[in-house]
Amino acid sequence: MTQSPLDGPDGLDGLGGTRTAWAALGGDPALLDRVSYVVREGALPARLPVVELARACVGACALAAAELAARRTGRPVPEVRVDDGAVATAFVSERHLLVDGRAPVNFAPLSRFWRTADGWVRTHANYPHHRARLLTALGLEEGDGESVGDASVERVAAALAERRATEVEDAAYAAEGLAVALRTPEQWSAHPQGVAVAGQPLLSREQIGPPDSSANRGPGPRRLPELSGDPLLPAAGLRVLDLTRVIAGPVGTRTLALLGADVLRVDPPHLPELPDQHADTGFGKRSSTLDLTAHADRRTFEELLAEADVVVTGYRPGGLARLGLTPEALAGRRPGVVVAQVSAWGDYGPWGERRGFDSLVQVASGIAAVEGSVERPGALPAQALDHGTGYLLATAVLRSLTEQLDGGGATLVRLALAQTAHWLVHRIAADEAGQDTAVEAVYDPENPTPWLAVTQGPLGRLRHALPPVCFRGGPDNWAHAPSPWGEDAPKWR
Repeated sequence: MTQSPLDGPDGLDGLGGTRTAWAALGGDPALLDRVSYVVREGALPARLPVVELARACVGACALAAAELAARRTGRPVPEVRVDDGAVATAFVSERHLLVDGRAPVNFAPLSRFWRTADGWVRTHANYPHHRARLLTALGLEEGDGESVGDASVERVAAALAERRATEVEDAAYAAEGLAVALRTPEQWSAHPQGVAVAGQPLLSREQIGPPDSSANRGPGPRRLPELSGDPLLPAAGLRVLDLTRVIAGPVGTRTLALLGADVLRVDPPHLPELPDQHADTGFGKRSSTLDLTAHADRRTFEELLAEADVVVTGYRPGGLARLGLTPEALAGRRPGVVVAQVSAWGDYGPWGERRGFDSLVQVASGIAAVEGSVERPGALPAQALDHGTGYLLATAVLRSLTEQLDGGGATLVRLALAQTAHWLVHRIAADEAGQDTAVEAVYDPENPTPWLAVTQGPLGRLRHALPPVCFRGGPDNWAHAPSPWGEDAPKWR
């Protein structure tokens, strides 16, 4: 018989980061007693408190899932166990993925650090359109007889070596490409966007509409049927419209799928997701495509929205607004919906409409300088801003749904990688001060087998990380493997 993750010695209680995240979500502090931890030496080693951030985000998420399960069963809140082994493995899930024995490539040749005339920049060019825009910004012709490999890297390196880092940053933004200059934490704190980020909470939630009065829910509180069966799936019966890309948003919706939600990811047909990235974050979901500028596809989208409980968006701020899909518009057309938005820099400040990725936020916010130096920048042991924000996103959705059981209208949740970065750099160490974090075991990153599984599915034989969100009676794996990108019908189950 397989041992439950909740069996075994008692873990630690009340670590500070979980308390901070739970408080930011309006959770009952008395429920923190339901959470315990297995602290393992060697999990996500870094100069910054990365494992503390990861532990806190997963712990809050598991507690929110347990809380909603309790509300739907009428039973006490189940025990939650956060194991550093599961957390550390899940936070690098893209590195553990094998597709029919093949390891994925997580960064393209032009996604990397580059020396400039006065420092460093980091670029992101994993997607073909981002690569083309970067080359345009540098005045380099795409495909001028040279390959995407070493020759292109050499040309880009030569072009960047002649320019100032902030000049490259500005030129890339003007061309809708992605390049960010390396900054120290002090330089980011003095930057207008850094100042704007520092003035924000870890995440925000607000009511944006009156309570739902539709026939399926009735006036006032949200109505959900009582849970039954094994395992407990607190999000069972909920429909999540997933309009996210890359890692943070998909990690959040992957977690909601784990917990029983019907998650339908919808992408534009002309912007396919990277295949390996889709394989990593597509567990438990279905995937379809719709062109929201085409009349027939837009009508289909509106039909999906009319029955959605949650809409999660991961495009840069303003991107969906041009299609009439602001949170307020969504709430107007689907009363009572929970809208969750995740972005790189936030929807405020001078960078409020800029694109961004975890690797770029690390560089701008000073993380890369702390993990390395201004002479040779480094990186976190995981794309922790993406993964951490993804679990916080799922937590915020779950807590919003729980609160709607007591009444309330449509809810808007907003998160940003830059806000998670600020917590990591400036706050979480203080949250953890004075906490008992005695090590119980050791984590061997070369042998994470206890937290890996193999699943056969439409994409082949997938070795993948198991979910770290764990509560007694809850699920320990996703119900199904990922569907091929864009091949599912755009309809609810």
